[in-house]
This record gives sequence, C-alpha cells and structure tokens, in this order.
Amino acid sequence: MKILIIGDIVGRLGRDILKERLQELISEYNVDIVIANGENAAGGNGLTRKVADELFEMGIAALTMGNHVWDQKEILKFIDEEVRIVRPANYLEETPGRGSIVLNFKNSKIGIINLQGITFMPCNRNPFFVALEEVEKLRVETNIILVDFHAEATSEKIAMGYFLDGKVSCVFGTHTHVQTADEKILQNGTAYITDVGMTGPSDSILGIDKELIIKRFTSSVPVRFEVAKKGPAQINAIVISVNELTGKCYSIERINKIYS
Repeated sequence: MKILIIGDIVGRLGRDILKERLQELISEYNVDIVIANGENAAGGNGLTRKVADELFEMGIAALTMGNHVWDQKEILKFIDEEVRIVRPANYLEETPGRGSIVLNFKNSKIGIINLQGITFMPCNRNPFFVALEEVEKLRVETNIILVDFHAEATSEKIAMGYFLDGKVSCVFGTHTHVQTADEKILQNGTAYITDVGMTGPSDSILGIDKELIIKRFTSSVPVRFEVAKKGPAQINAIVISVNELTGKCYSIERINKIYS
C-alpha cells in the first residue's frame, strides 16, 4: 500500500494547488490513499466545515490537526461528528473530537494518531505515554498505524520516532512548515521524517507574507500576520510504502514541488 502524507496546508493557495495537482501526484506516485495536516487550511488558522469538505472532495481521506485546531470556533460544532478529523490525542480527557481514528480502505484498515509536543508548546498530557495507549487500542484492529507528531522541537520528534519504532508504520512531524531532509526507515520498520513541511505559498515565511514577518523582526511596532496570497505555491509531502500484513514500511520518499 502506498500512502501520500501532505504537510501542513496553509490558506487558499495551499488548497488551490492541491485542487489543481493532487490527482496528478496520486497518479505519478501510484498512491492508494491520501491524508494531510489541515490545521492551517482555513485562512492560515484553523479549519471550517466548508474548507474541510473542500479537502475531502479533492480525495483526502483524513485530516490531522495541531495547536491551531480551535482557531476557527465553528469546528466545535462538527468535530465530534466528523470521523475523518483527528485532533491531538494528548489533550485533556473531556476535549471534543477524537485523538485517533481507523480508516477502512478496500480490504485493509489504517489507524491514524495525532499527538502534540510539549516542548515550547502548550502543556498537555505526556505524548509518549498517550502514544502507547493509542497504539494498543488501534492494534486490535490494524497493524498499519500512522502518527502525526505536531511538535516544535526536533529532538522531541526524533525521540518519538525511536520510541515508536516497530510499534507503528510511520512517525511524521508537522508544525514547523519547513521540510526536513532526514527521511529514513528505522531499524524495526517504522518510516520517519522530522517534518513533512508545508503546502501553500512558497514565496513566504512559513506561509505568512514575508514583508510582514520581516517588519516584525525589524520594528518595535506590533504587526498583524496575514497569509501570503500571491506567487508560486509548493506541495511538501511524503509517500510511504507499507506492508499491509505486518504494518512495516519498506520505503519513504520526500516530495518537494514548486509550481509557478
């Protein structure tokens, strides 16, 4: 099975470039199923019902989230009912939504876990202990388990990769919007990358209008950040190949495409 995992979708440019190019990527890499991080898909902050439906209609099977999950308050109205959206599992017990899901695909099932880091991020439950709880729960149904670790610190992400090596199919980092070049298959068959990267405006700083970010660094005046709306767009993603019986990965390929 080949799975396409798309890095943080940022704003309209991110959605538009996927609408234009996703099917092309699916054909090029012979992809079976697609998941993406959607926590910045609505105007660069959060996710609305309309934007979620737009992404699902493109062929994305599930959306993982992160620390911006609640930025669009309307998500509270539909996150409990929408079984294709996964928010961090290590949020407090009574948080709306779900921290893991199982997708049915042909004759297989795919488990997806979302976790949020605790280094330089809002404090939640320890993601390492929660990861083990979620893996144990999903293993009852499937050996194919993907983990989106939405975290700031590189060391925390690498630690999670080794911690879950052999227990899950893939640990992929999101959040920084900068794709890393450290994709690999770990010793016990888990695919790993520190950050998948960003799908959105390429001529930007992490998806934000670059002039505004530069002004923030060179001025004492508060600056309101806005998503870059013009220029080339990029798609950052990975494609992993998974043994459907064992859940082990035997390849991981990084995708970094810029479209003018």
